[in-house]
Parts: sequence; C-alpha cells; structure tokens
Amino acid sequence: MLERPTKTTRAQHAGHRDRLRARAAVGGIAALPDYELLELLLFRSVPYKDTKPLAKDLLARFGGFEGIGAASHEAIEDTVAGALGYAKGKATRAIALDLQLIFEVTRRAAKEPAAKRPVITSWNALLAYVRVALQHEPREQFRVLYLDNRNQLILDEIQNRGTVDHAPVYPREVVRRALELSAKSMIIVHNHPSGDPTPSRADIEMTRQVVEAAKALELSVHDHLVVGREGVASFKQLGLM
Repeated sequence: MLERPTKTTRAQHAGHRDRLRARAAVGGIAALPDYELLELLLFRSVPYKDTKPLAKDLLARFGGFEGIGAASHEAIEDTVAGALGYAKGKATRAIALDLQLIFEVTRRAAKEPAAKRPVITSWNALLAYVRVALQHEPREQFRVLYLDNRNQLILDEIQNRGTVDHAPVYPREVVRRALELSAKSMIIVHNHPSGDPTPSRADIEMTRQVVEAAKALELSVHDHLVVGREGVASFKQLGLM
C-alpha cells in the first residue's frame, strides 16, 4: 500500500525539487551529476516521494545510464519498489515503464544519424549506436546491419540471443537474409558481456565463415564490430579481415 503524503512532506519535496530545477536552469543540465539528472527525470513519475535514493540505487545497481537502459523491466521495478518502499504493483510498473521509455528514445536518437546517412561515411555515428544498443546487454547478442548499394542501412536485425558468453551464429542464415532484403553488403555486430571487446578465436572463425559464404554470392562484409563496456573492437582495424 502506498504511503499517503502529508502536507509537510509535500512541501519538503516541492522545495527540494524547486531548488534542483533552479540549479539546473542556472548552471545548465549538463553540469548536474548523474544522480541529480536522473532525479529530475523521476520527478514526473514519482510526484510525492524523495527520488534521490531511487536515482542513486538505479545507478549503483546497473552501473550507469547505459546499464539502466539495458536492464529488464522486472529488474528496474524491483529497484523502484525497494528504494521507495512500495509494494510491487501498478505504481512500480508505471515508474519502470517511464524509465524504459526514456532510454528507448535515447537508443532511437542514437540510431538516427547512422540510419539517415550512408553507414560507411558515418562511422562515428555507427559506433555510438552500437555502443548504446549493446554495451550493457547482460547476454551475448548477434546482430547484422544490412546495407544497400549506397551503404545505406536497410535493417539492423538481431539474428540471435545467447548466454553470457555465447550466441550461436549460422552463416547461411546471415547470407540468406541478405538476399531476402536485396542487401549488397553487411556489418556484423555482437557484444561481449564480460566487458572486454577483444575478439575470441571463435569470433574470428565465425567471421571467416560468414565472409566466405557472402563472397560466394558477391556480397561484402565491411566489418565485424565487437562491443564491450571497455570499447568497440573492429576486425578491419585489427587486420582480422
């Protein structure tokens, strides 16, 4: 059951919120520490509670904004319930959904520059997108960016999801899908939940198989990007393809 706020607690929270908003307006939102920025976002979802503990708990549990964005609805809701002292229910679900909506908008905003321009000439935008999409995924995920003859993005498709250290890949399926989409080339992307983006021997062998299968049908594989919390490794830059 939710705690009914008193006039005193409402006034205290309103005063804190007004002061934080004033500081943001004067010093600029970019000057706020992460927990205060998250506090501001939570004001709309949590009208009568102190949101500072929740903001700090979310950042601590998930390791930062990108971790929150990659977290499951259930994990976010558990943190919300614990920090606010709420029983899980309609209110906690709504707060968790609000957070997921915010981070989904962020992901789509990061994707737009790569999708609107030829991918090969928007390399920085592409790297920013794959990091937002995969850097904090708790399980390995294998994706393919299919491109047309102008290197424009046709589709970013999740081919498979796996365990914490493996996602099965089927080179024939990767190539078959390229033919279905009339793609001319592709970029392979997967993540290492361990955080280290260094390609493994299995990654190198899998890439070789995909490149050979694509080459037989006159399709190009521009690169294979491995995403980890420590950065993004490019097979092409490493001389692995």
